[in-house]
Amino acid sequence: RRKMIDARMFTVGPVQENCYIVRRPGATEAVIVDPGDEAARILGALESLGVEQVPAILITHTHFDHIGAVAPVAKATGAPVYCPELEIQVLANIMDFVPWPGFGPFESYDADHTVAGGDTLELAGLTFEVVFTPGHSPGHVTYAIRGEDALFSGDVLFQGSVGRVDLPGGDWPTLLTSIGSLTSTFPPETTVYPGHMGITTLGQESATNPFLRELAQR
Repeated sequence: RRKMIDARMFTVGPVQENCYIVRRPGATEAVIVDPGDEAARILGALESLGVEQVPAILITHTHFDHIGAVAPVAKATGAPVYCPELEIQVLANIMDFVPWPGFGPFESYDADHTVAGGDTLELAGLTFEVVFTPGHSPGHVTYAIRGEDALFSGDVLFQGSVGRVDLPGGDWPTLLTSIGSLTSTFPPETTVYPGHMGITTLGQESATNPFLRELAQR
């Protein structure tokens, strides 16, 4: 089956975070997921891809490496920002929540919309379903594109690894439950577009990810 999405990955900033520009192939409208840093590079990419309109910036969670470029990208594109409901205060006060010195300064932003899980967003000709996937952070969400077997999973699941749980609000059993909800809801061939490292599939991670062994034993 021909894929009806074009998802471009841009690895940005000192923490090597993956920002995505997502659209239907050749469309002039695109959604941005987790613009973490390097606003000028992300805006340049929109231009070179021929994207004229950004109907939304979607945020999976509000760790600074995922939201550092939200304010400048939102201002430049006019795109409304969708932020996990439980984490809007972090986006509104980014620097108060940066756990280590030497990062930033990042500009704060007041979210235009909140998401909590269970929401359906019609954007750029695509249907995004919001799945509540806490564990790495309290309000973390994953964005699934209905009918396209695609998950933008932020820092829940990586190629061969999972999101860290040692930051405020992190919790291992909760993270494992969230990953389980993804592997039981979506087919194994679903492509996972994670917040760090390479693109993978749910089936690949279920079969080979050492952190998911515990899930198989449940």
